[in-house]
Amino acid sequence: MSSPAGFLRLTFPLASINVLNQASRTLLATIGPALSLEFGLSAAELGMLAATFFASYALAQLPAGLAMDLYGVRRVQVLLALVAGIGFLLCAVSTGIAVLAVGRLVAGLGLSVGMIAMLTAHTQWLPRTHVAGMTGLGVFVASFGGMAATLPAQQLLPFTGWRGLFWIMAGMAVVASVWIAISVPERPARTGPRPRLWEEIAAYRHVARHPAYRRLAPAIALLSGLNFTYGALWAGPWLRDVGGYEGTARAAMLMFFAAGMMVGSLLTAQAASWFNRRGRDPMLVPGIAIAGLWLTQCLLIAHPWSNAGAIGAIWFLFAFLSAAGPSAYAALGQRFPTELAGRVGTLINFTMLVTVFVLQNAIGWILDLWPRTDTGGWSTAGYGWALGMTVAAQAATIIWALNYKRDQPAG
Repeated sequence: MSSPAGFLRLTFPLASINVLNQASRTLLATIGPALSLEFGLSAAELGMLAATFFASYALAQLPAGLAMDLYGVRRVQVLLALVAGIGFLLCAVSTGIAVLAVGRLVAGLGLSVGMIAMLTAHTQWLPRTHVAGMTGLGVFVASFGGMAATLPAQQLLPFTGWRGLFWIMAGMAVVASVWIAISVPERPARTGPRPRLWEEIAAYRHVARHPAYRRLAPAIALLSGLNFTYGALWAGPWLRDVGGYEGTARAAMLMFFAAGMMVGSLLTAQAASWFNRRGRDPMLVPGIAIAGLWLTQCLLIAHPWSNAGAIGAIWFLFAFLSAAGPSAYAALGQRFPTELAGRVGTLINFTMLVTVFVLQNAIGWILDLWPRTDTGGWSTAGYGWALGMTVAAQAATIIWALNYKRDQPAG
């Protein structure tokens, strides 16, 4: 399947789910401060609300990955898109934080394997050297959802309210389901005898025990996990409490984050594919991004600047570097047979989402160690310690990857 045809038939419709994914992740960073004031939420409670989305996301990974390998991306994504629509509907009609949390949980189930579905379809239908580039292009398209959930969503709030935004997303999920059903092809036919179900499930153990997974998974999970942790929640409160931005100004700053993710997902993926076609290690570009993200967090801790341009630039860089996650997923996937594509992707995604769940809650716990400010925010000192925690965690994964025994290619 040629690249243009692959984009129109595979990438574009599957990216529609990821548009909703990015929007759902980012929206809470836009409306989170308002929710915390309206419902009187503590930092830990706000972190739990955000983490609920990723908890259900994580729980769906392994069964969804197996289902994609067995039944195909198209069938799984048609069903899950409808589940996401139900979740957004629950959010739209919720009158309290409990129902909103349930809606987030259901939406998380429906959006759980959007990027992995796209990566799996590319792995099955495209040459290996094109997988990272096409997946990055799909994430670039999806990033418009994250951008729409910042300043545009802030501008719509007076007219639609936050419930109206969820109604719009519910309708988009139904449209995406129909589009995927019409456009995406069935999975390629498998050759040879079909393994028993327990053997298919046991393949997860093979992936988890592989030296490549053990060596690289922690660093890759944290690379993408930090994007989720801050882009989906804590960048918004940081901009309010440390940067001093409110309302439209804060939403505009979040657009820098979304723009950084858009550009980063496109350029890092294209660079990874370019180096891969020339015989270089496919982890080269993600490795550079991991090191750069560590340095960027150190800059956020030091916070030596106060002008809007510098703050916007550093969050742009944070998102740009952390957007190399799909390239890292593709690089790890190349070490395994194609028929395991769904399971490799969802296992690393599961690891990443567990990391996000822990980090989003841990940051909330750290911030709650300090008294709330007069404006209802959290202490700048707390944000410094929270970033210090993630800097230390990322340093540990880098040291682990550099010192782990060299991985061998999978047979």
